[in-house]
Amino acid sequence: MYRARDQVENEQWLADLDRAADRLELASSARSRAVDLFLSTVPESERSKKPSLAASLYVGALIEGDRRSQGDVADAVGVSRLSVQQRWKGLIEEAGLKRPGW
Repeated sequence: MYRARDQVENEQWLADLDRAADRLELASSARSRAVDLFLSTVPESERSKKPSLAASLYVGALIEGDRRSQGDVADAVGVSRLSVQQRWKGLIEEAGLKRPGW
């Protein structure tokens, strides 16, 4: 869970998330889930925020059934696919969600 202050403190990151979601043409439910995930798990390190944002988008889309590839999400955010790959499973677990069973 996050506080309203988290939203204000991360306003620029949320704008970046919204732009990437536009590029990916994500549904509003996937965007909303990604915002919740990002704000609930936002890292303290500025360096880690961009990869965390990408993982949040990937997981938000995955959970809401609006799947995108790790590569597409990485390109939309401006990180490597490996950044998404290394973070998405931990993000799901940290958020208390179940991993897909494909």
